[in-house]
Amino acid sequence: MNQLKRLNTTTLIALLGITLIGLSCAKVVFTGRRQAKMIPSSQINDMSFQQYDEFLKKNKPIKSGNEYQMVLEVGRKIQKAAELYYRANGIEDKIAGFKWEYNVVKDDKMVNAFCMPGGKVVVYTGILPIAKDRDGLAVIMGHEVAHALANHGNERMSQQLGVSGAIGLADAVLSGGGSSSEKRRNRDIFLGAVGAGAQLGILLPFSRKHESEADEIGLYLMAIAGYDVDQAAPFWERMQSGGGQTPPEFMSTHPSPETRSQNLREWAPKAKELAKQYSLN
Repeated sequence: MNQLKRLNTTTLIALLGITLIGLSCAKVVFTGRRQAKMIPSSQINDMSFQQYDEFLKKNKPIKSGNEYQMVLEVGRKIQKAAELYYRANGIEDKIAGFKWEYNVVKDDKMVNAFCMPGGKVVVYTGILPIAKDRDGLAVIMGHEVAHALANHGNERMSQQLGVSGAIGLADAVLSGGGSSSEKRRNRDIFLGAVGAGAQLGILLPFSRKHESEADEIGLYLMAIAGYDVDQAAPFWERMQSGGGQTPPEFMSTHPSPETRSQNLREWAPKAKELAKQYSLN
């Protein structure tokens, strides 16, 4: 009975700790979603800039040619779209620490691109044939820049810190009162359940939320930048067509292809309205 009470108490403590991860005064620009941010943005950016420099030392970027010029052009328009929106809404201080930079890495087998916190962007040449044109590239770069603007890296780190703290607290409570083999077994079973519950209930859903949110914000950015938002869903369909089998959506870090395409088409009208309101032209 005492062990059961301890388990119930610990369960409540752990769940409370995990629940607190999602509570914060911070809100994501464009979507208004509340998010946890336990780490100062300046600290995240400093770490990002150091890692970016290390990456470029190991992956020499190309600095000329049509591919580089296209990435630079689209990247700068996406940047200007973000700056215009933030300035118009009086929140330009939120990106004051960004040090925008765009690089292209020659690797035709790497179908990828990323934007690190603080605006450091890399596009691999392997994704450009799938992009096909500037509209497709704007989908990619808008999505990746959106991750940085929405502070998804900070939020993920904050989630990990929160989950680790809750599990550590549960371990400390369950370890009290002796170390018999039965108590250790109960502790291991419970901590395994908490860990799996956090993975499926918090971390993976937030990964999908981040991807969907980046799709949405990226669509708004490319619209303001003057690109065709109706090309977003077809681009992701091209990306998915070469991906082979995918896991069930609830076990995946990305939305299903069907969900992604449906969302993009539903967000397109709002994106077009934002383009009229905040057009760069």
